[in-house]
Amino acid sequence: MIRLSLPATDAEIAALKVGDQVLLSGTIITGRDAAHHYMIENFIKREPPESERQMYEILRRALAGNVIYHCGPVVAKENGKYRFVAAGPTTSIREEPYEHLVIEKFNVKGVIGKGGMGAKTLEACRKFKAAYFHAIGGAATYIAQSVKEVIDVYKLDLGVPEAMWLIRVEDFPAVVTMDSHGGSLHAEVEARSKQKLEELLSTIK
Repeated sequence: MIRLSLPATDAEIAALKVGDQVLLSGTIITGRDAAHHYMIENFIKREPPESERQMYEILRRALAGNVIYHCGPVVAKENGKYRFVAAGPTTSIREEPYEHLVIEKFNVKGVIGKGGMGAKTLEACRKFKAAYFHAIGGAATYIAQSVKEVIDVYKLDLGVPEAMWLIRVEDFPAVVTMDSHGGSLHAEVEARSKQKLEELLSTIK
């Protein structure tokens, strides 16, 4: 088991390989479809408008060398403070059209989600030294135990699941399934499955 503190350096990310089990500690920020669309439209397609400049600076600091988590959490508010009740990963492939742009723009060093991502994200991981961390699907309450503090929340107007939650985690469990060397467990599984399917189809007369 590899313990990785965030923010991570290029060298630390480069040392990770597909199949490595990691425990992440530090700050991460959640982001799903609406958050990615917001970042693309306001910060990547154009220079940040003055009305969004403060938000841009917050995200620039939060994401640099850090990790974005595809997660729509369930939260509770107690005594004026938020607490994560469930924090399971959501399907990452939905962000495939955007993630490579976000990685480049914000110097993101890791993406957490489930199901893996495609060729554009894999190439961004190789080019900009980042990794994809696969979290455990169906273990939302277990993962929430690694969320020790909700530091802040941004874009709450998008709704609780789509808002960007800045959280501090300790020993967040994940597996590297896409690394900065072009390795992708998801691509390997897809290739093996395709081969197996072709073998099965060839037996049908």
